[in-house]
Amino acid sequence: MPVENPKLRRLTQRKPVDAEAIDRFLERETFPLQSGRVTTFVYRGEAESVRLRHWIYGLPTSQAFERLDDTDLWHLSVALPARSRVEYKLEVERGGDRELIRDPLNPLEAHDPFGSNSVCHGLGYSVPEWTRPDPEARPGTVEKLEVPTRAFGGRREVGVYLPPRYRRRRLHPLLVAHDGGDYLNYSSLQTVLDNLIYRHEIEGPVVVLTRAEDRLREYADDPRHARFLCRDLLPLLEKRYSLDPRPAARVLMGASFGAVASLSAAWRNPGIFGGLLLQSGSFAFTDIGESRRGPAFAPVVKFMNRFRRKPGRPVEKIFISCGIYESLIYENRSLVPLLQETGMKIRYREARDGHNWENWRDQLRQGLSFLLPGPLWMVYE
Repeated sequence: MPVENPKLRRLTQRKPVDAEAIDRFLERETFPLQSGRVTTFVYRGEAESVRLRHWIYGLPTSQAFERLDDTDLWHLSVALPARSRVEYKLEVERGGDRELIRDPLNPLEAHDPFGSNSVCHGLGYSVPEWTRPDPEARPGTVEKLEVPTRAFGGRREVGVYLPPRYRRRRLHPLLVAHDGGDYLNYSSLQTVLDNLIYRHEIEGPVVVLTRAEDRLREYADDPRHARFLCRDLLPLLEKRYSLDPRPAARVLMGASFGAVASLSAAWRNPGIFGGLLLQSGSFAFTDIGESRRGPAFAPVVKFMNRFRRKPGRPVEKIFISCGIYESLIYENRSLVPLLQETGMKIRYREARDGHNWENWRDQLRQGLSFLLPGPLWMVYE
């Protein structure tokens, strides 16, 4: 049954629907059109076809717009559940050529290492205020550090975020963020850290921002990566910075393959780290038959099958988040009861979002405050 938007219906009821009526309509409204849970995407321009391309697992990835009468206005209405956030592009066909573009009528966009997408906010979703710069929050600093590595050979460069209250005479927790530069660039990680520390919601950590040279290989349960973290990186950090030596004060975090790398490193080295922050983990496994995820996932499947048979207790606390609109939602949901049976403290959160950096940004407050809780009293210097 087609979904209709009352705002668009009012336009079509005014005959004729000429260019001036469309101009007034476009000037008056904001896009995509929202009416309750009905979202209407609109495109204006000559084309043979217009399609919505999105990243919502479970729906057709390409949905056709309809042309409004004989005009150059195209539209598509869909019903979005409350609090949804959707990234998308428009596929416009002209003269037999197809082009993927951001929505010209929508100023909202999100960025990732591959470019940018338009963003649609469903009813009830808003960007968390703690992800925006707060002029009252003192900023931390980011410096570069070269790490000699026997695990990989040569040297690796990492970034190090020092909290605004970093002091040599105080012990600070350690957070190691896989793909840390991407977290900074696309998930507002430094702003989030500054804000949560300022509000005393988390204890100010030293945050190491790592980057892999061969990400899909190194993060897929590569023993060299675990050795790099535990034997190359951690000892150097302990010499250079004032860190709390307790495992409970050491947390690994990552998204997608970075979540696999975090879980794998902790599992290979139980008792070194106390917490894991795992976002949209690529936790592919098989119960029967072979995985259809492709060759890049083969070592992940092998690792996850071993882990699921004997998870042990690599850490004390794990925070897991995943988007409901991701193909990985089944694997992440399946992992939760297994982890709970081990006696580890588990917190799991879902969002009506996809596999993207702003979804991961929106879950940082809950994850970090669970793993690195701040004081319940004011701190004076």
